[in-house]
Amino acid sequence: MDSNQVALSALTAQRLRGIRRGVEKESLRALPSGLLAMTSHPQALGSALTHPHITTDFSESQVELITSVQADPDVCVEELTQIQQFTLRAMGDERLWVSSMPCCLPEDDAIPIGQYGSSNVGQSKSVYRMGLGHRYGRRMQTISGIHYNWSLPDVSSEQYFGLIRNFRRHAFLLLYLFGASPAVCSSFVAGRQHQLQPLSSGTMYLPYATSLRMGRLGYQSDAQSSLAVSYNSLEGYAHSLHGALTQPYAPYEAIGVKAADGSYNQLATTLLQIENEFYGTIRPKRVTFAGERPLHALRERGVEYVEVRLMDLDPFEVVGINSQTMRFLDVFLLHCLSTASAPDTPQEIAAVARNQHAVAERGREPGLQLQRGDAMVELKAWGEELLSGMLPYAQALDATHGGTQYQDALRAAEHGLVHPDSLPSARVLREITERHEGSFVSFVRAQSEQTRAAMLQAPVAAEAAAGFAQESQKSWDAQRAIEAADTMPFGIYLQEYLAPRRLQAQSIKAVLA
Repeated sequence: MDSNQVALSALTAQRLRGIRRGVEKESLRALPSGLLAMTSHPQALGSALTHPHITTDFSESQVELITSVQADPDVCVEELTQIQQFTLRAMGDERLWVSSMPCCLPEDDAIPIGQYGSSNVGQSKSVYRMGLGHRYGRRMQTISGIHYNWSLPDVSSEQYFGLIRNFRRHAFLLLYLFGASPAVCSSFVAGRQHQLQPLSSGTMYLPYATSLRMGRLGYQSDAQSSLAVSYNSLEGYAHSLHGALTQPYAPYEAIGVKAADGSYNQLATTLLQIENEFYGTIRPKRVTFAGERPLHALRERGVEYVEVRLMDLDPFEVVGINSQTMRFLDVFLLHCLSTASAPDTPQEIAAVARNQHAVAERGREPGLQLQRGDAMVELKAWGEELLSGMLPYAQALDATHGGTQYQDALRAAEHGLVHPDSLPSARVLREITERHEGSFVSFVRAQSEQTRAAMLQAPVAAEAAAGFAQESQKSWDAQRAIEAADTMPFGIYLQEYLAPRRLQAQSIKAVLA
């Protein structure tokens, strides 16, 4: 029995039934005109600080919808649909922008950052976002996407890091198959260097792009590119992040923690203010206790799940993703977990980044070659090899759950690999050019309006509506309780929270004392 067969035999029906997933979906709030909504997070949606399912991401204008942990992809989509229905009903005439690339944006400084109330934790969240704006510009932070959180029972931290290394090697396939951001509003690149081509007076694009969100114009950072984080072990990963969280970085020292008027520019002058600032296509994660640093949680208790961060919003899907895509992700992640995963090297880390940019910007280009080891290989050939290797995992999942839905998801991916014109990125460009006179904004406005109409017309159970309203009220009560309990001055709180000792693995009682 080879190592793959051994790994496959370890995937018992009981373990496969234990797969859990959850979705976090970001979307900008936009006006009917396609301009960014500059209003505050709607009061009826509850407190962005404490609501378990509805919050904001970088901007006050950027809603984030969060499902519970679910055992079934269809149930996950259903829950996300209900959360989105409630959200849209509270938004009046505003729309949820259904593309990962933003709507028409105002000047950078005018983009409103998220507000979370007067508590220390609430203020720190806003200051962190202020820092992101100073470091990378606010426009970049308005890019939205889908995060897919995934776990399987009885997986060690070492095995999760093996999964992560394989995921990073093979992520090009997800960008190719599911990328849906080949064009942008010209306002997004105004005043920036870029390699995009004009499609019309207000739209820029690349003809073979799959996901500009994951390319050089998206969530990238020259500063962070100096961080060649290795995923060979939890210890090595934690060590890399620890350094970035504790060592001053000259360009950020020049910004300073505080402005001349005493207001805060950022949380710290280190390369990363906090762990969440580290960009990556996938992250090892662990649920934290109140007040606990994420890096401490990982060091103390190991990896609990992974967060897949490279999925674009699909503008043709009402909630930005469907259950078939989730099933493909399940198969993809099982394959990454169960196949041999060699240690990464600095050379491979650099090649992975080059492959990501190539597929994001030129993924549908006929004959596109990617780097694998010392050789160049055609994307299509590498993709076929990966999909072929995934078949036993799809079959195992179908045998566990009954039916053929996982193999159907694999067959859909095989079709997309052979027929690039059927991919979301190609469909987006076709719609823009054929139906919207080359206008990205016109296309996304139409899709956003369609989504809004579908959500508002769908019936809502009175019980579900009452439940959401109650959840919102509870979240405001929780925010007020946090604010009332604060006694520590904000400066002291910040100093304490950011203290390097809080990143170390040690007794949890000592850390939270």
